[in-house]
Amino acid sequence: MFMHIDSFQVLADPTRRHVVDALSRGERQVNDLVAEIGIHQSGVSRHLRILNEAGFVSVRADGQRRLYALKPDRFREIDDWLAKYRSLWEARLDRFGAALEARRQKPEQTKEKE
Repeated sequence: MFMHIDSFQVLADPTRRHVVDALSRGERQVNDLVAEIGIHQSGVSRHLRILNEAGFVSVRADGQRRLYALKPDRFREIDDWLAKYRSLWEARLDRFGAALEARRQKPEQTKEKE
């Protein structure tokens, strides 16, 4: 499994992340995205093209309409890549949780001795 940095570069743009967030609620037309995101149709179309070329978005024709939807495979690739590092976070969080619990119990132990 190899993750290209391009995926992260594509999602680094805040407007593209907004498009992805909007599409996470289901298939949408460009005009729906324009209304929600608040930028011109040409801008939304440009971001959709980039997301489509990067494999994050699919498009299907429905008569005159073009409907855009998220493709889960690229997101799974990112999740698989991040999984290698998740254990680092979890280990640190476990140590942090243990330290907090020890600190919380310390005043109780002091009271018991009194």
